[in-house]
Amino acid sequence: SSAMNATAVRFAALILLTAVLAALNVYFGSVDIPARTVTDVLTGSGAQHGAVEYIILSSRIPQMLTAIIAGAALAASGLLLQTAFRNPLAGPSVLGINSGASLGVAVVILLFGGSVSAGVMSWSGYAAVMAGAFVGSLAVIGVLLALSAVIRSDLMLLIVGVMIGYLASSLIMLLNYTSTADGIQSYVMWGMGNFSGVTSSSLPMFALIAGAGIILSLLLVKPLNIVQLGADYASSLGVNLGRVRNMLLLATGLLSSSVTAFCGPIAFIGLAMPHVARMIFRTADHRVLLPATLVVGAAVALLCNLICVLPAHMVLPLNAVTPVVGVPVILYVILRRGRRS
Repeated sequence: SSAMNATAVRFAALILLTAVLAALNVYFGSVDIPARTVTDVLTGSGAQHGAVEYIILSSRIPQMLTAIIAGAALAASGLLLQTAFRNPLAGPSVLGINSGASLGVAVVILLFGGSVSAGVMSWSGYAAVMAGAFVGSLAVIGVLLALSAVIRSDLMLLIVGVMIGYLASSLIMLLNYTSTADGIQSYVMWGMGNFSGVTSSSLPMFALIAGAGIILSLLLVKPLNIVQLGADYASSLGVNLGRVRNMLLLATGLLSSSVTAFCGPIAFIGLAMPHVARMIFRTADHRVLLPATLVVGAAVALLCNLICVLPAHMVLPLNAVTPVVGVPVILYVILRRGRRS
């Protein structure tokens, strides 16, 4: 009972911290707006503030919601992969899913100049980039799913993911070499990652896809708890390991490909946040750990976004900030494991 109470208190504190960070993301930005004006716009009271209203309602609020969804989705995908592969350094970037998305975007921007057409359908600009990222990451997930039927070892599948990442990187390098200066600049800007690209109109689509991945990951809580105890034990309890692994790859695919498509390849949140949740809650039970990881991921994404917009009249690239938060966590985990062994 006391353990349950402590868990509830920690959850309440985390949710409160996330709410405070969400509010700060709305009140602070690269443009200085008085707090009183922000409150007036949010409550709909007082005079009309044309441009200011647009900044708060169409830029800051969608950006804040995007950070929450993206942070939660990346952290959840990291936790799923770390549990499935029994490897504390597994994450969407390690499995080659992010590399696949990056290759898809590189093909769209560097090869097709930012617009693609298939039959009567044609996409350009942001829609084309999103389509490229989705197709790229889903292609990698398709390869991993097909190989998981043949490769029984989780470690081998992890190595295949790393190899796919290397292959994608070499193809991206070739595309960069043959591309125009404008194309390379667009691709580099996308690779820096940001939460500001998701507009009010594309936010529902992003929330729907990432939400489906989160729901699927919540459905995997019970089998993941059993899988942790060992493959043989899980099989003896009647858990279909192949089916669990396929569902898991599908869930991580939805989570990481949606974030990469809408926000660019974001480093370290997926890798580091499950470890932060484990440190706070000191449990391996996914019934606690998965919701905790979702909230920690959302809070840290909001913090990183806030750091990005705090310098006056400029916005820092997201991937310049996430390693500052993520690298110390990963180093701590490696050093702690080293001491144990």
